[in-house]
Amino acid sequence: MIGRLRCLVLDCPDAWELAEFYRQLIGGEVESPESRWAVGEGSAVLRGDGGPVLAFQSVADHRPPVWGAPEQQFHLDVRVDDLDAAHEAVLAIGAEPLDGGGDAAWRVYADPAGHPFRLVRP
Repeated sequence: MIGRLRCLVLDCPDAWELAEFYRQLIGGEVESPESRWAVGEGSAVLRGDGGPVLAFQSVADHRPPVWGAPEQQFHLDVRVDDLDAAHEAVLAIGAEPLDGGGDAAWRVYADPAGHPFRLVRP
């Protein structure tokens, strides 16, 4: 092993806004990042009860990925118990539906900065 994963960092137009979106989606606390790796005031961190730490950094020329395009790098999976209820909840906090999913086990959305994520059943 060379190292340990510290966090996942998402580039976006507004770090604090996107951190708040994910706080509403998966819980946790939004805070300023540690000074030793922060990129300035345009950074925020979401720490939850287990799971990876999500960090957000504001970038002026952010270009969101396109779901299903070859240049898409990754997406996040969020486990939910009720897809229909979770669908309504993520729309209410600003998610954009991208794909209803070929099967009933998942649905794809974009966060307010355009990053794809899936709601998945257990």
